Parts: sequence; C-alpha cells; structure tokens
Amino acid sequence: MKKLINDPERFVDEMVEGVLLAHPDRLRAVTPDNRVLARADAPVQGHVGIVTGGGSGHLPLFKGYVGKGLCTAVAVGNVFSSPSSEQCYEATKAADGGAGVLYLYGNYGGDVLNFDLAADLAQLDDIPVRTVLGADDVASHPKERAADRRGVAGIFFAYKCAGAAAERGDSLDEVARIAQQAVERCATMGIGLSPTILPAAGRPTFELPDGEMEIGIGIHGEPGIHRGALESADRVADRLTAPLVEDLGLGRGDRVAVLVNGLGATPLEELYIVYRRVRQLLDEAGITVARTYVGEFATSLEMAGASVSLLAVDDERLALLDAPAHSPFFSEGPRS
Repeated sequence: MKKLINDPERFVDEMVEGVLLAHPDRLRAVTPDNRVLARADAPVQGHVGIVTGGGSGHLPLFKGYVGKGLCTAVAVGNVFSSPSSEQCYEATKAADGGAGVLYLYGNYGGDVLNFDLAADLAQLDDIPVRTVLGADDVASHPKERAADRRGVAGIFFAYKCAGAAAERGDSLDEVARIAQQAVERCATMGIGLSPTILPAAGRPTFELPDGEMEIGIGIHGEPGIHRGALESADRVADRLTAPLVEDLGLGRGDRVAVLVNGLGATPLEELYIVYRRVRQLLDEAGITVARTYVGEFATSLEMAGASVSLLAVDDERLALLDAPAHSPFFSEGPRS
C-alpha cells in the first residue's frame, strides 16, 4: 500500500482538517470533532436547508458539494462508513433556517437508518424534514426496483437542481419535488479497472486480475454485472451508455445532461476519450446533449475506472443546472 497518509486511523480527521484550513471562507466546522461541516453562512434564514452525508473516500462526495446553490451542511462518516445519527442531527440543526430541511444522500442502508433517526430528533425540535435518496445506479437493480438502486455520481444533478431551488427561496415541498424528479430522470453505469485500498485495512476492497474490467461495479467495490477482458474505450462507452438510454426511455428529440466521472485514478484525458464516444452515440440517436460535465465528481479513493450519468432535462432542469453555485469543488455561474 502506497499512500500519502500518516496514521491510517487519523485519515479522515486529517483530511477534513486540511479541507477546512484550505477553504475557511467557504466552510465551517459545526462540531468540535469536525465531523459536521456547513457552508460558512449557514443557516440561511428563510431558505430550505439541504443536508447530505455519507462515508469518506468519495471526495468530492459528499462534503465537496456544501456551498451556495448546493448543500447547506454535511455529516462526515469514516471511510466507506455512515455518519452517526447524532452527526446527521447536528447537520440538520446547522442547516435549519426556519423553512425546513431536505435530506439528500445516497441509498445505502446505514445512511438511511441514521438519517431516519436524525429526522425523528428533528421532529422533536419542530424542524420539518423531507428525504430524497440518490438511486441512479442502473446496474444495482432493474427498472422495476429503481427505488432500491444505489446512489452514485448522478446525485450531483440532484444536488445542483435542489440547491438552486433552495437558493431562490422555494418551499420545502417544492425543493423535495425537484430533487426527486432529478433522481428519477437520472441513470448511471460505471466500470472498475482496479480496486481501492482502505487506509485502515491496507488491502484491496475486491480482486480484479490484470487485464480485466468489471462493468456495473459500485463505488465501494460492490459486484457488477459483467467481468471480462479489458476492452477499448469506445466499446466500454457503448456498454455504459446503451443501458442508460434504455432505462430512461430516451429517443430522438430528447435532451440530456451528460456526466463522465472519474473514480479516482483515471486520467482526465481518458475521461474525455470516453465522453467523445458517448457524444457520438447520443448524436446518432438524435438525443441532444444540452450540458456536459467531465471530471471527478464522485470517487472511490484510488480506484481506476469511470462512470457515465445521463440526466433527462427540460427547460426547468436546465435553468436549475445553470443557476450560480459555488463550493470548494464545484463552481457554476457568477459569484455574488
């Protein structure tokens, strides 16, 4: 194991300390242990707060999307582990500006349990809470079980749309509606080329022989739907894109936003090669690419691989995507 770390048990704490030191104008610590962070101006009075959270190891998920026009606060778990219910509750209080709080996070059992417990605590404080779960990984369950799917990189689109709605002053129910529609109109498929190594464990999360790839792998190393010899970038893009188009029922005349996401150890150059083929496929199908995002949006430490996400868009979602947003890891539009 070769990593730029000190004590593996201090990995998360030292990483969060570095983030706070680097971005004091954007983020503040809510709790003494730095496991709950909020945008520097939180809570925003009269506006819906958006709380996210999950395990570390996925930067810029989850803490990277706390900022203006995005999320309000985040509960930070250990590597690939859920934050506690108390941390989720502290994030809720930090985000509450009097208009209620939306929980927006990935569909994983431990996260669901602890956020649900936090919602019970929030109810005792008379803080209205709604929950929307990111569930965009089409490889994890078939269409008829879409609500059970894992949340992966596509949750970025829900952050962006819901955050824009909250920023302009929409009600809690409206922000939740917009987030839910973004989740339902988004689909993601990923490929793994090499495993990640947990700092505390010092061993790979899964085994993948040299020269092989795994289609549909999860961001924690969950099994995919196909394992075989590594194929060309174009062939991989074909495998990732076709199921998304089918799942969303896209056809000629439809519009999409495209996200090509790196999982942590894949060069940006390779992501653009993948995007090139995705764009060719969509153009050939008569599907208009309205917005494009290429880069690392949801990683898995040093896992090599990528994912492709498609968000079906209309005029409303496009306006929300284009609204100003600023966090340490994402910026869109003019700052104010």
